[in-house]
Amino acid sequence: MPTAYGGGTNTMSMYSIHKIAQLVRKDAEFRERLRTDPVATIGGFRLTDEEQRALLAGNVGRLAQLGAHGYLLGSLGQHTVLGLTPETYVQRIHQPMA
Repeated sequence: MPTAYGGGTNTMSMYSIHKIAQLVRKDAEFRERLRTDPVATIGGFRLTDEEQRALLAGNVGRLAQLGAHGYLLGSLGQHTVLGLTPETYVQRIHQPMA
């Protein structure tokens, strides 16, 4: 699947992944909603099915492969959302989950 960074056409969904990561960094209420009801919280964002599955699984390695920026994804681990911690973020960014 092409991504914005790979010269393809998936710019909107990568923007959505990055927007979610930015909201996690800046918005405590959004973080809490993401912890308590992640499916509903990301439901309004334009994501592909694969991106949504990877995000909900905390599979930041796969999201990075699809074109998401690792620095922005790091906020998911820093704020312990979607089953991530700083430690699991480091593991998963280098070894995507199957």
